[in-house]
Amino acid sequence: MEKIPTWTCVVALALSDGRGQWLMQRRPDDKHHGGLWEFPGGKVETGEKPRDALVREIDEELGITIRKSDLMPVAFAEEGAVEGRPPIVILLYRSLYDGSPLCAREGGELGWFDPQGVARLDKPPLDISLTTQLFEKL
Repeated sequence: MEKIPTWTCVVALALSDGRGQWLMQRRPDDKHHGGLWEFPGGKVETGEKPRDALVREIDEELGITIRKSDLMPVAFAEEGAVEGRPPIVILLYRSLYDGSPLCAREGGELGWFDPQGVARLDKPPLDISLTTQLFEKL
């Protein structure tokens, strides 16, 4: 019998340029939470470890390669009960940007912001929580 997941694991990356700027990604308008800004990342697939999923997702979304060893876990956020689907739990990792070119491969746009700029962006609820946790720890 196939088990129905009780929650969905999502990974996200707080990518810093090392000079106080953080990369945020604006979701395409036609997607869930369209037009809102978030940390780039995505769903962990069945059988995948979170760091492996984040390496894959960042390559797919931004066209850059990050090393698992450079990913430092910094925060997590979880939804409450959701009608019709398992709630999402986001694991946030941080890493430094190595300077290679970035592109928004899945649409939307990219921007570099200082912590105050990130705080002012319109974000989904879980990214608001992640932002608060990230910058409280720095």
